[in-house]
Amino acid sequence: MMLPELLALWHVALAEALLLVALLVAINGLDDLAIDVLWLMMPRHQRQPQPLPPAPPPARFAILIPAWDVSAVIGAMLQRLLATLDWPDYTVFVGLYPNDPKGQAAVAALNDPRLHVAVGATLGPTTKADCLNSLWRAALAEEAASGRPFAAIVLHDAEDLVHACELAVFAAHLPEYAMVQLPVLPLPDAGSPLISCHYIDEFAEAHAKDLLVRQWLDAAVPAAGVGVAIDRAMLGRIADARDGAPFDAASLTEDYELGQHVHALGGRGRLVWVLADGQPVATREHFPASFDAAVRQKARWLTGIALAGWDRIGWRGGLVNRWMLLRDRKAPLMALLTLAAYGIALLFGIDSLLRLALPAAARLPPVAGDVTRALLWLNWTLLCWRLLVRALFTLRVHGLSQAILTPPRALVGNFINAMAALRALSRYAQAVRTGRRLAWDKTIHRFPGFSP
Repeated sequence: MMLPELLALWHVALAEALLLVALLVAINGLDDLAIDVLWLMMPRHQRQPQPLPPAPPPARFAILIPAWDVSAVIGAMLQRLLATLDWPDYTVFVGLYPNDPKGQAAVAALNDPRLHVAVGATLGPTTKADCLNSLWRAALAEEAASGRPFAAIVLHDAEDLVHACELAVFAAHLPEYAMVQLPVLPLPDAGSPLISCHYIDEFAEAHAKDLLVRQWLDAAVPAAGVGVAIDRAMLGRIADARDGAPFDAASLTEDYELGQHVHALGGRGRLVWVLADGQPVATREHFPASFDAAVRQKARWLTGIALAGWDRIGWRGGLVNRWMLLRDRKAPLMALLTLAAYGIALLFGIDSLLRLALPAAARLPPVAGDVTRALLWLNWTLLCWRLLVRALFTLRVHGLSQAILTPPRALVGNFINAMAALRALSRYAQAVRTGRRLAWDKTIHRFPGFSP
């Protein structure tokens, strides 16, 4: 094949690839824009934080904390929680494994009557959902022994900074809702301003906009797995339908599925923004600071929500809920599409160099036709809008110092998401091929003042 024919083939392939990627990116951008428009249409009071409710009704809470190989942080986390939680009636259940003696020792050192330890019979790690089922059984046993039922079950992780007013907020809202979720606010990490802190932008937009739109549209509100309370009777109904285990031990994202189950049973979930002394009542924690750890964590999320979730919970609910499921499940494709867009941009630059160096290439028509150019301008506009919206939500929740880093963190986040999508697809394909259950692919977190 002669050079002119090769250049013509290159031109056609690049033009078609550019058009396809530009079209898919535009569809995704318009989908995200629709959420922005709906958020602006919401009643103002549903978009604004509310003051701390006065004198909530009394309620007894069980706090479940699954713990595998977290001896470096679990002691400090529990000590802080027990010292600062402003509520008179709660019990903390910590799920440990027989092959984690350091974790058992760290919890035993606290010696607090509000603290119950449940050591499972299976060597760890299993899955977080399996550990939560052990904790659920421990809570039921405590109910039977004391004769005092819990009003709700609260979920937390071993690295969480729990707000002192958390249970008061739950008690105020649980009479109306079957599940109440508090915002998650990642802690800034000066040592990892682009990797660890890119979660700041993502959670600010998701928890201050996206989930609020979902609940306004009466779609399922996914639980975040931390800072969430589930009505005891509702969780019992879920357990009854699952042979006594409310959490599916085969799931990697039992928190996400929990919100779907509550919605399917007619329960209402709500994410609430409440201010106490001018600050949000929220769960704060450090997120992974290295590229590899962030990829591993997000790969687990993508595997459980977008891949296994498709098989596990299908496309339940009405049109709006299916739209939200689609938005969740498009994440791996969109992450890889973004990577493809970067590749196309590189190839477009190579094409420009070829046109400068080779007369035969210079005589070819432009790679981007009228339709493609229109799509590229649309995508550029949507990209600028997306970065602006994300920066504004980060500004609203975390202040200017974090908001100005939103654009570079978006670039880093795109690469993390793309690598996570590749890892998730590989792990899921291997699990399907071998029939092996996916285990707890835990990422190492940190507690303020402690190193992993």
